[in-house]
Amino acid sequence: MPPDSNLYRVTAKALVLDERQRFLLFKEGNGLWEIPGGGVDYGEKPQDTLKREFAEEAGLEVTGVNVHPSYFVTALNINGQWKSATVYETSLKNLNFKQSDECVELRFFTKEKALKEKLYPITLAFIKAFDPKRHGPKTNSA
Repeated sequence: MPPDSNLYRVTAKALVLDERQRFLLFKEGNGLWEIPGGGVDYGEKPQDTLKREFAEEAGLEVTGVNVHPSYFVTALNINGQWKSATVYETSLKNLNFKQSDECVELRFFTKEKALKEKLYPITLAFIKAFDPKRHGPKTNSA
C-alpha cells in the first residue's frame, strides 16, 4: 500500500560542525550521502532519536543535542514519500565510527563540496538551507 500522500515521515537530523563550519555527512552503502539521523519513533524525543541513530548506524556517542532546532526542511524521498527533517546542532564524543550499511564513510563538507556528491533529497534540501554564518565558532570542548 502506498504511503498516505497527506503524511510526512518525521525525522530528526544532526548538524555536527567542525571548527571550519563544515557539516558532517554519512555515506551509505548505496553510495548516497545523508545527513546523520533518522526516523522519530512514536513517543520519542528528537534528541533521543539522534542518540539512538548515531549508536545504531555508526557506533558513535552523542554528547549533546541542542534543545532548539536549527533547520526544518522537507523533500520527496527516492521512494516517492514526503519526508520532513528537523535538524539539531549535535556534538559527538569522537569520530571513531564502526562501519555499517548506513555509514561506510563519514566526512565534513562545505556546501559547495557536498553539492558535487550523490545526495539523498532531504540532504540536498538541508544543504540548500544551511548557512554557516548562523553558527558560532566551535571550540575543542566536545
